[in-house]
Amino acid sequence: MNDNTTIPTTMRALRLTTPGKFEIQDVKISHPGEGEVLCKIRAVAICGSDPEIIRGDLAGTWPPVYPFTPGHEWSGEIVEIGPGVHGFEVGDRVAGEAHKGCGYCINCLQGRYTLCLNYGNNEAGHRHYGFTSPGAYAQYNVYSIKSIKKLDDKVSFREGALVDTGGVTLHGMEIAGITPGGTVAVIGPGPIGMIAMQYAKALGAARVIMIGRGARLQAAKKFGADILINFENEDPVTAVMEATEQFGVNEVIECSGAAGTLNQSVRMVAKGGSVILMGVPSDKVIEPLPFKHIVHNEIAIFGSRANPNVSWKIIECIASKKVNVKDLITHTFPLEEFEKALDVFVNRKEGVIKVVIEPNGPEKE
Repeated sequence: MNDNTTIPTTMRALRLTTPGKFEIQDVKISHPGEGEVLCKIRAVAICGSDPEIIRGDLAGTWPPVYPFTPGHEWSGEIVEIGPGVHGFEVGDRVAGEAHKGCGYCINCLQGRYTLCLNYGNNEAGHRHYGFTSPGAYAQYNVYSIKSIKKLDDKVSFREGALVDTGGVTLHGMEIAGITPGGTVAVIGPGPIGMIAMQYAKALGAARVIMIGRGARLQAAKKFGADILINFENEDPVTAVMEATEQFGVNEVIECSGAAGTLNQSVRMVAKGGSVILMGVPSDKVIEPLPFKHIVHNEIAIFGSRANPNVSWKIIECIASKKVNVKDLITHTFPLEEFEKALDVFVNRKEGVIKVVIEPNGPEKE
């Protein structure tokens, strides 16, 4: 049994009150049930999907009801253990995943719990924290132990908040593979693109071409890009083919979700190459594709959803300095300044790459 005397009865949390509106409110702290823990949230990163949820673009699904607390890229420490929990203790530093599958559908049994067939059914045991279940923009939140991984002591809470982001990139590469000694093109120099570029090299790619624009494209050089292509100044397909002596790249990693980039990806990848789709477009993006070209050149196109079974790998890579996520964090804010933080992130102010919220204050050095 846990000693709850140090856990307050209420906390500060971001609450979506109606589509497009939110407040920082005092709310009651929940306590863990079977197989769950209560975590003190120490860092939570703003994800590209969060503004869409906050605007209410997917109201009724994400979130399913109002009021609601979003946020899913987080790290923190366990402060209370629920019944039936083994392998975790109060005080453990952990990083979270957004998904927890039901555990018994055919996809979950195959380890593909981000494709759980009971998605959104809480009674079946499914959770999607920050989307259909309460999320991390709060001082405390309850999580299944299936959705947390212990942090290495060398990984800060701020870095731990990017474990989820890093997992998205690695999962896609594990599905499609990376050619040792090959060339990879990454479209979109946002946080996912920056990490994808580093992982591609860690998995054996000899060169990475980054395609984008503005300050983020220039920042990509710092994180290991060998060639920069500004799509505002030149056609990306032409530039990639010239850089590869008309061979094309072995893999394209699409991280922007922008209209037109899937078509570009198919046309810049080499014969027998692969396109990995990590960017999430809006429902309005319907892409025309060169069907015959894809068939005759045996081009494989892979979708990738979230980050199943890779969090421990991300944590080890961050701890061993194989992947640099620390320098992607350009801004930090307390929870009370969430509105300002969101504005900086959405409107790409001040050279922003990744924004981290610290609901319980910064980690002590």
